[in-house]
Amino acid sequence: MQRSVVLVHGAFAGPWCFDDYRAFLTERGWTCHVPALRYHDGDPTAEPPPDFADTSVLDYVSDIAAFVRTLETPPVLLGHAVGGLIAQKVAAMGLASGLVLINPNAAWGMLPETDDERAVARAFMEQGPFWKAPMRVAFDLIAPYAFNKLDDATQHAVFERLGPEPGRVMFEMFFWMFDDRRAVAIDFDRVACPVLVVSGEEDRAVRHAVGREIAAKYGEKGTFHLARGHAHYLFMEPGWEDVAGYCADWMTKQAATSG
Repeated sequence: MQRSVVLVHGAFAGPWCFDDYRAFLTERGWTCHVPALRYHDGDPTAEPPPDFADTSVLDYVSDIAAFVRTLETPPVLLGHAVGGLIAQKVAAMGLASGLVLINPNAAWGMLPETDDERAVARAFMEQGPFWKAPMRVAFDLIAPYAFNKLDDATQHAVFERLGPEPGRVMFEMFFWMFDDRRAVAIDFDRVACPVLVVSGEEDRAVRHAVGREIAAKYGEKGTFHLARGHAHYLFMEPGWEDVAGYCADWMTKQAATSG
């Protein structure tokens, strides 16, 4: 049976952020697919199209689900941050054989509990009606919260590759209590596959307690792994191979069990 994995990147990023993981997992015998989220596959400095700002997490979910349906067998879905939310919603449609969630953002109903989490949401609020326009994250905001385990040169190199994100997506993630469509709500009971949640111990963008809580919602299907010494971009940080190896071993074990 073909072992396939779909890597779903997070906000402001693109497929490029999973280059190391794609090569690593390919060497381990996995067929890797790294689709770009809608409007995330072009020049990051270009002006987005007119309907960009209205794009929703639900649009991302629809696109990834459509892509997964083109594959011969249900893949493992590996998602980072908002990509983790997307992966869970696709899995709830019965389209995944396994889930690997890396620093997944909080789902609908999970309140911020730290000063760092509140600071990020407050920064969005200070931009006015951000949900009506494309958003570009400032280096001074993302560097201390998401790049805090990357060296200075890598921080700037990664930042230069980040593109805009729809304000609507940020609204749905950080102000879910006002979102009538409940875009980031997860139907945990409908996810039938095993779930691995990996959280960086030093992630300031998404506290690792969020990952632990998400894993717990899956009961016996859920496994939580705390990546010590790592933060939000753990797939690019020094020592990324150790976490990638842990994920690959878990994926291989689950594939053997289900096969």
